Amino acid sequence: MDAEERRRTVLELARHTGSVVVTELAEKLGVSKETVRRDLHAMENRGLLRRTHGGAYPVESAGYETTLAFRTTMHVAEKSRIAAAAGELVGDAETVYVDEGFTPQLIAQALPRERPLTVITSSLATASGLAVSDRITVLLLGGRVRGSTLASVGHWATHMLQGFVIDLAFIGANGISRQYGLTTPDPAVSEVKAQVMRVARRRIFAGVHTKFGAVSFCRFAEAQEFEVIITDTGLPLAEAHRYALLGPQVLRV
Repeated sequence: MDAEERRRTVLELARHTGSVVVTELAEKLGVSKETVRRDLHAMENRGLLRRTHGGAYPVESAGYETTLAFRTTMHVAEKSRIAAAAGELVGDAETVYVDEGFTPQLIAQALPRERPLTVITSSLATASGLAVSDRITVLLLGGRVRGSTLASVGHWATHMLQGFVIDLAFIGANGISRQYGLTTPDPAVSEVKAQVMRVARRRIFAGVHTKFGAVSFCRFAEAQEFEVIITDTGLPLAEAHRYALLGPQVLRV
């Protein structure tokens, strides 16, 4: 097995299981741990993987995206803290956009229930979870439903958004980078998010630390366009400060 074939195997394993461990890869591939580390370093430089202490996990790209079901199993405690912090920032907003994804679903659960609120979302899961609330009016964007995330995309969704002025938008991304901004693998998803950015008065990004530094295929926003960035303490304080210099308030919870 040459280096390229070995790296393809590593990438397939990472995408299948969600992460890989250096010691396990060395044993499985019959190579030294140092060889595996060199492979992971090379793959990180190509934007395929992100290295962690003792291993790596796959970066979402135009050819690979995790499912909503998988996301519900990863970093759940961190996502729950992020959602709770997001819920405290609604303020006097009367119309709120909640993006697709698992963290936004948790944010939807944290929204205030003591007063009337209109929630716009592309997520079927979020819409069904909020629709039972007496004080929340749910507007579900139309369009093609993506099987991986159970969220709507396409011109019906973007056309609906064009007619709105939204007080506050909670937006997620597959990657956030100081150089490349916020990115997502699917152009159709990117267009929905970009349209939300255009019609929202306030914008808050919410995402776990693993999103930072990751770059996907389609860029839809810049970090400085957000009022607040909410993440967990896995993002180093120094890196949080670098994002804050761009303009947003950065909350590590």
